[in-house]
This record gives sequence, C-alpha cells and structure tokens, in this order.
Amino acid sequence: MFGVGRKTRMPQQDEALPGRMTPIQPGESHYVNGHTMVGPFPDQYNFAMFGMGCFWGAERRYWELPGVYSTAVGYAGGFTPNPTYEEVCTGMTGHNEVVRVVFDPAAISYQSLLEAFWEGHNPTQGMRQGNDVGTQYRSGIYTFDDQQQSMAEDSRGHYQHALQQVTSAPVTTEILPAPTFYFAEAYHQQYLAKNPAGYCGLGGTGVCYPS
Repeated sequence: MFGVGRKTRMPQQDEALPGRMTPIQPGESHYVNGHTMVGPFPDQYNFAMFGMGCFWGAERRYWELPGVYSTAVGYAGGFTPNPTYEEVCTGMTGHNEVVRVVFDPAAISYQSLLEAFWEGHNPTQGMRQGNDVGTQYRSGIYTFDDQQQSMAEDSRGHYQHALQQVTSAPVTTEILPAPTFYFAEAYHQQYLAKNPAGYCGLGGTGVCYPS
C-alpha cells in the first residue's frame, strides 16, 4: 500500500490520515543559537518557508546564514493535522518536509534566501530529492505575502533559464501561499548540530543563481 508508487502520488483529502488535535512539542529554544523557535518574535522580523528534500540539511543551510534569527523544521502542504514523522513518511498525509525561517530583513534579504534555496538542492526531480523518494521531498517555496510570491515566481524563471544552459529538465518547484506549519518532533530540530555525522541528502545542481 505504501510502496514507492504510492509515496510519489499526492493523496486526496479523503484518503489522508486523520491526524490529531494535539500539536507536537518541538522544544522552545534553538539548539544552535538559543533563540526561540516558537515565538513570539521581534515585530520587524519576517518568515520564509522552503521544502528542499530532507529537512535536516535544509535547516542547517539556513541557520548558518547571517541575518537568520531562528529556524525550525516541520510539515506543511498536506491534509493531516499535527502529523507525526512516521505518518508523513507513508505518503498519506500530503505534507512536505519544510524549514521555517525567521529572518531580519535589515540584515538579509528574502532574495538571498531564495538564492540559497535554488543553489542548495535540485529543483527538477519532482517527488524526490536524490535517493529520498516521496511527496515529502518535493521542492517548494511557501510565501507569506504578495511580494514574496512575486519574488519567488520571478526567481523560478531566472533559475530555470540558468539551468537550461546545462539540462533540459524543467523546474518542478511548487510556489504557494504558506499553508499551516506543523512543528516536527524535537529530535528533528537542528538535527545536524546535535548529530554532526548524521545523514544530509542536500545537494545542488552545481548551477549558480544568475546575478
């Protein structure tokens, strides 16, 4: 039932697992910088959200950027409320593994976050990223306002043009208004800081974002 074919097809809402009303508790403080992961956040800070494959490596890419205040990993873009990791991995929740980024726009631009996104993974692989196969590994940008939506769509066109110089594979990245973000379990948060030798499937195409 939950083979590769099933895991690469988005479920219909009436097929999705029922989930639960109780939210998962991710912990309060960021393991790397000590900032809050759950808020409240300074009023002048903004949110961004990205799906780049396994969220362990994606989160590390963003917490390392100057101007990023906090990061957290979780699940978004599906139907099941408050899903567990095991449920997401069945392909029967519809969720993507995502990293939510809280950043200071005076210190780092949303455009810089987009460039890190495009260069940090392969956005042409559909429902997979490298050896990781399933709907939760799809490429996605989830936007928090009209400006982010416009910038994300423009950036997709620019990066597609750059990719066309080396491959005919089309970009499969979904760009959508940010859906509900459900925190992943505490052990997933900042996983590669807690487990430096842990698995990281993040890898780009080798194509730089055009300047």
